[in-house]
Amino acid sequence: MPVGDLGPTDVVTADRDTTLGDIAETLDSENVGAVVITDDETPVGIVTDRDLAIAITTSDDVSALTADDVMAEDPVTLRENEEAIELSRAIGDHGVRRILVVDEDNNLTGIVTLDDLIATIGEQLDNIADTIEVQSPDYSP
Repeated sequence: MPVGDLGPTDVVTADRDTTLGDIAETLDSENVGAVVITDDETPVGIVTDRDLAIAITTSDDVSALTADDVMAEDPVTLRENEEAIELSRAIGDHGVRRILVVDEDNNLTGIVTLDDLIATIGEQLDNIADTIEVQSPDYSP
């Protein structure tokens, strides 16, 4: 299964100059944990709810901060046609929970998360369990 099929394709985005107040409102209204920062359609950063919490505790004037001030730059990306196993590798290699999905032109096409990976693994394990039960009628977990 390609990475592009795992997560949502309707990604919440903002510009570098978006204020943290607007980012916080977007996180709340869209019920998401991260906003992807883009230049045109290319992802250049990501701001998470954790980034906002840290900014509140470390800044003297949070109202003056923008996405550019707190975003994680050069976010981890995977091509939309890469296999799902690459998501697991990318999460492990980079220590992040969210991976951005891009097309061959590096334009944002989706986002996949650790939660998407776990849900996919769960579905696959359920399919395997069904196969075992069909092939081994005497088997009972």
